[in-house]
Amino acid sequence: MSSFPATLFRDHKYHIVGLGRNGLPAAKALRAMGATVLVWDDQANARVRAHTEGLTVANPNDGLDGVTALILSPGIPHRLPQPHPAALAAQSAGVPILSDAEILFEAVRRAGSKARFVGVTGTNGKSTTTSLIAHILNHDSMPVAAGGNLGTTSLALPLLPDHGVYVLEMSSFMLERIARLRFDVAIMLNLTPDHLDRHGDMASYSLAKQAIFARQVLGDLAVVGVDDEYSRNIARDRAHGPSRLVRISEHPRAEAVADCLPDLWPEDDTLFDSNGPRFDLASAPALPGGHNAENIAASLAVAEYLGVTRDVAAEAVRSFEGLPHRQCLIAESNGVSWIDDSKATNADAAARALACYGRMIWIAGGVAKSGGIESLAPFFPQVMFALLIGADAPLLAATLKKHQVPHRIVDTMENAVAAAAVLAFSERAPVVLLSPACASLDQYSGFEARGLHFADLVRARISDGGTR
Repeated sequence: MSSFPATLFRDHKYHIVGLGRNGLPAAKALRAMGATVLVWDDQANARVRAHTEGLTVANPNDGLDGVTALILSPGIPHRLPQPHPAALAAQSAGVPILSDAEILFEAVRRAGSKARFVGVTGTNGKSTTTSLIAHILNHDSMPVAAGGNLGTTSLALPLLPDHGVYVLEMSSFMLERIARLRFDVAIMLNLTPDHLDRHGDMASYSLAKQAIFARQVLGDLAVVGVDDEYSRNIARDRAHGPSRLVRISEHPRAEAVADCLPDLWPEDDTLFDSNGPRFDLASAPALPGGHNAENIAASLAVAEYLGVTRDVAAEAVRSFEGLPHRQCLIAESNGVSWIDDSKATNADAAARALACYGRMIWIAGGVAKSGGIESLAPFFPQVMFALLIGADAPLLAATLKKHQVPHRIVDTMENAVAAAAVLAFSERAPVVLLSPACASLDQYSGFEARGLHFADLVRARISDGGTR
């Protein structure tokens, strides 16, 4: 690993809008590569911070003369629900709007590196799969850099040598802004309704996600989950090449649709391929449930494609400790396991956690996605009591009432943890599960802050002896 050449982009001029987790590091990285960099943020304090970093602050609405590309932070829309003024200015001036992942790809190739790119997308499971692939490759002593929508932003990653591998989590917001980026390995885990305010409908959301396969050539690898109809349609299309297709599932093969049989699938606690048993899922306790079986399947398929032996890959999976806020065991006290699954920001993600536990006290709520929690009805018999927080707690309560699930609106996480401690003892519940099925921005800066608050409250009660 090394730094990019200081003159790599000396003939380029970039205008970066949005100076949060993506924008500010991208601006610094491009400046270090010799580019002329202009920056903007709608928040005055962010502009002041950029100025103190020595960056040139300029409003793109004042003109984009000579600008190579506009780099919008992923959360800033350029079409729906309302294009940002900077996007309108770029479209009017004929300036391309790109993701920083696109610029990373260009930088790597300009620097002369042939490092390979692995892209991971899907509605759920992206972060775990991205991290697990990187963990396996690192375990095999392969130069690897992971980031993108997870952790380190793309342009803050180092320059890798020819035999290195970039593993990028790619959101739909990033994928709709790539132009030349080609993934040697492209993974589509699943597709369920999400971000429809941004994409308009499922057809447009699916189309944005499918950009991960753009420009693949003979010899590349496409890994596609086949457990939902949208993904199955993509698998059917990818079966015609040019890349090699591996289908994966979180369900037994007998449950698969006939023309989309998986190549890797779980049966009980074993992952199988067409040659027989492939991996003992019970040996990876940090990755419970069928959804993680699918994540493991994707990761093992990628590792084998990249030259990691099966034994080394299996050893790495067994040593993986999991990610924060993804079914993370916070504490065990008086026979109760407290689980942080704050990353479950939609119903489909919450379903994956609910499926792992037989009886539980469930903490849910926040800003509901389209459809609310109606799709979780098959898991309601496992919910001994639901505690609802956040802006859309009344909406969730209406669904639970219809299905006769005991519940209470408690508004805040403090109230939820206190009530859960009492209920877990009185109802003899083995699990208290925070799996909100909702976004967090009504009460928190993000799902991470929500999960950390939950964990702090749980640990404080345990240290005070107040979990019963």
